[in-house]
Amino acid sequence: MSHALIFRCSGKGGFSAEVAGHPQHVEARKREREVEVRFTDVACIVRTPEGAVHAHPGDAILTGNGGQHWRVSHAKFEHKYRPIPPTLPGRSGRYMSLPYRILALRLHEPFDVWLADGVSALSGHAGDWLVDYGDGSLGIVAQDIFATTYEILR
Repeated sequence: MSHALIFRCSGKGGFSAEVAGHPQHVEARKREREVEVRFTDVACIVRTPEGAVHAHPGDAILTGNGGQHWRVSHAKFEHKYRPIPPTLPGRSGRYMSLPYRILALRLHEPFDVWLADGVSALSGHAGDWLVDYGDGSLGIVAQDIFATTYEILR
């Protein structure tokens, strides 16, 4: 974690000036995809390809088709995923991602993202995407995953 480019999640709604104001940002939409979800009852650490993320009780821990894991906070989960029957809302099981809009910027040098919790940090590689979810959170998505997970609108 010592890259020259460092981004910090604001925790406040709206897109960040760093991404929205960059002339090479793209607007994209999350594709609808099935994921496996479990809700944690205890504080834990989720090992993602980009780094260790602290999860809190009630947070969702998702597993993608490639076996990668990531965390979505309890407060933001219901706005991004819907249960696939027979899974009940708020229960572990299969969920479908909703087609929400994001802004993204493909970076050509390594970079870090500090999450809003102030203790979790992610590391991106040259060619990865800095994703701005529009809700005060930022993420890192590898190029191959971005291509299958998001549809570039403009």
